[in-house]
Formats: sequence, C-alpha cells, structure tokens
Amino acid sequence: MRDKADGNDCVIALDVGGTSMKGALLGRDLKALRTVRRATPRRAGPDAVTAEICAVLRDLDRDAATRGLRVQGAGVVVPGIVDEETGTAVYSANLGWRDLPLAALLAGTSGLPVALGHDVRAGGVAECRLGAARGAQDVWFVPIGTGISAAVFCDGRPVRAHGYAGELGHVVVEPGGEPCACGARGCLETAASAAAISSAYSARSGRRVEGAAAVAARLAQGDPDARAVWDRAVEALATALATATTLFAPEVVVLGGGLAEAGGPLLDPLRASLARRLTFQRRPELVLAALGDMAGCLGAGLAAWHAADGAGSPQRLPETPWAATS
Repeated sequence: MRDKADGNDCVIALDVGGTSMKGALLGRDLKALRTVRRATPRRAGPDAVTAEICAVLRDLDRDAATRGLRVQGAGVVVPGIVDEETGTAVYSANLGWRDLPLAALLAGTSGLPVALGHDVRAGGVAECRLGAARGAQDVWFVPIGTGISAAVFCDGRPVRAHGYAGELGHVVVEPGGEPCACGARGCLETAASAAAISSAYSARSGRRVEGAAAVAARLAQGDPDARAVWDRAVEALATALATATTLFAPEVVVLGGGLAEAGGPLLDPLRASLARRLTFQRRPELVLAALGDMAGCLGAGLAAWHAADGAGSPQRLPETPWAATS
C-alpha cells in the first residue's frame, strides 16, 4: 500500500477487452479525472497484450503526477478465467493467457500495487454498488455480447469458485443443438449471443448482417426472419435464466452488453417467457444495466480502492473478491 490516501489521491482503473482497453483515473468518489481507450493488440500475441497493459498503467501514472495526484494503486480486469485470490489469469482464449501471474507481473513492471479481477464480475460489482442492482443482495449480472457470461452474487457475496463460476453461456438450452466453441452442443451462446443472432439471421435470410443490433432493427420493421431468430434467442435466454432462478433465486437480473441495448423488444418477451417457466420460484426483476460500457472500468476502480484501503471498498462490499499484489 502507498501512503495513506487523501483528497488528492486517485486510483487507476483498466478494463481489458478482446478488442479494446478502457482506462481511467478515478477519485475517491469514482468520478473519472481522465479516460483513455486503446486497441488491444491480441493478434500480436499474449506478450504484446501484457506489454500494452503496462504501457497504459505507466501513462496514466505519469498523467496523475502532472495533475498533482498520487496513485494509490491500480485495478485491472480481464476476460477469461481469473483467480482473483491469487492474482492469476488462469485462461483466456481471446488473449492467449494460461496460468499467468498477471497481478504480480504488472505490479513488478509498473511499480504500482495491482488488484486483478474478472471483467464481468467487476462489472457486476459496479452495477450492485452504483447501478441497476444497487441495494440488492442476490443478483445476476448478465452481459450479452460476442459471448455470454454472468457475475453471481448471493447474500451480497460474489460466487467465484476460483474463477470458474458464472459461465451461463455454456448452459445447454438446446440438447443436441449447434456445436459450441467450448466443445459441447446447444449451449446458450449458440442461440442467444450477439454473434449467434447475427449469424443465424444471415443464414436464414441470405442477407448478411453485422451484429445483433442490425437484427433488432429488422425486427422493428416486421422482418419475419428477424422475428424467428429473435424469438429463438429469447426462449434460450429464458430457459437458462429459469435454471439460474431455480438454483440461486436472484432478486434482480441485470442484462447488459450490446443485446440489452434493444431495450423493450428484449425485456418484454423475456419477462413473459421466464414467467411461464416459473412456478414456486422467487421471480427476479429483469432490468437493463445502468453503467454501460464503463461498468468494468468502475469495478476495477472499486477493486483498486479496496486494496488501497486495506479493508472495504468505497461502497463497503463484504468479502470483495480482489487480490492485491504490491
């Protein structure tokens, strides 16, 4: 830990995605003092990605110094399987890491204390503390993008299982269905991810589209092919969420990612389809994420402040799942 924080101090928050990185200097109130976006050089290999993360941390640290601010630490969140307790990037198909002691590596290179986290769990923490699930104790945060994952909170505590928990996208919803990149068949991701929706529409209609937003636009125009693909995705999501509801009884399910930007055309039929599947279970409130694409970055900031304080984040989250290495 650096010197005791005061009003002139900040933390660095960095959300590393497969395509881009979002970084910020965040004050104690989590207001952004500066934001940066960089491309993630994943095609250049895992070492290049790690080097770029270090470069962004150094740049933000220097910028803080020019502003008369002291950086108390950094929070870095990444995709894949992440063991926050040991600061290890266990596996990332997109970034090429396997059993990489990333927190220690970044701390040694940057000279900053580094708290390592998972991007979706970080986004879930932020939505629970600052966003759409504020005040709830039992929450699922489900961003729907190229893939589908989930951050799971029970009794106010994150469910981690050393990084393996929350893989909602690989719940089988269509037994014997389409092959999934994970090796199974009929996973939720093969029907309801943004990539699956656009691919299914292109195959069904013969008209190529890029992204689920284009399918949503055609849905609004009354396109029957878009309706068929959209309905399949909604039913698949409802099936997976019914399983999650039966097992974990969330109060709130927060839907994020690009698909959630459709708003009512997603939420309204999904609520109805989920309700048809539930009998005795507690029915969760389905809501849209409030923090947009900054959720992961804000979650990284919460992690950094938690580590700097040595006990409790600005929102006093019990048992926050961050490992700090200085």
